[in-house]
Amino acid sequence: MLSVLFVVVALAGCERLEDVGKAPQFSPVENGNEYFAMAATPMPAISEAPVPTERASLWSGSKASLLGDRRAAARGDILTVVIEIDDEAQISNSTGRSRSGSDSMGIPQLLGIPQRLDAELPAGASMAEAMATSSSHSYQGDGSVSRKEKLTLRVAATIIDRLPNGVLRIQGSQEVRVNFEVRELVVAGFVRPEDISRQNEITYDKIAGARISYGGRGQITDVQQPRIGQQVADILLPF
Repeated sequence: MLSVLFVVVALAGCERLEDVGKAPQFSPVENGNEYFAMAATPMPAISEAPVPTERASLWSGSKASLLGDRRAAARGDILTVVIEIDDEAQISNSTGRSRSGSDSMGIPQLLGIPQRLDAELPAGASMAEAMATSSSHSYQGDGSVSRKEKLTLRVAATIIDRLPNGVLRIQGSQEVRVNFEVRELVVAGFVRPEDISRQNEITYDKIAGARISYGGRGQITDVQQPRIGQQVADILLPF
């Protein structure tokens, strides 16, 4: 068992050695759902001229016209997701509890029986004070939570599916490489066509089932993560 674990750790370390001195590579866009949605949807021919409603009118209902609706509505269309998260929460709780009690019991007179029993008891013992108990308990707890998050981003997303009820399923990703660090932004969820603005934008709070991920990979992220051996030790060691 230990030999197999050692081989796995060694192979993982060799794979990491291949990236020494190299910038992290971008994820290929051809493998994502966005590419398949756009590649499987035929684009309208550019040469098709919009047909005016009247001979002397410039109005046309097509997206190519000057006043046409260019909002994303079909599979393969692209829209902009605006992410502006500025959340702050503060919670403070305080709890206090105390309790005290005492009990005593004795039989000073009962047909002379306590006196006869006192003679048989050890010195100093008496049935007049047969039992006495006391208890005291106190508890106090304090807790507080303070959280503040702020994130402002914009990312282009693609409609990868249109559900039978008209709701659009979107997914978008963005990668930015600065020196040897790649910042990754991923957004996915479901939107209603009527929530998309005339600027072909939608805010994150109108995305149902929103999944927003902002992280990175590269030298800085690699240093912040514990080594593979340490992670394995944390899982296996019972201490």
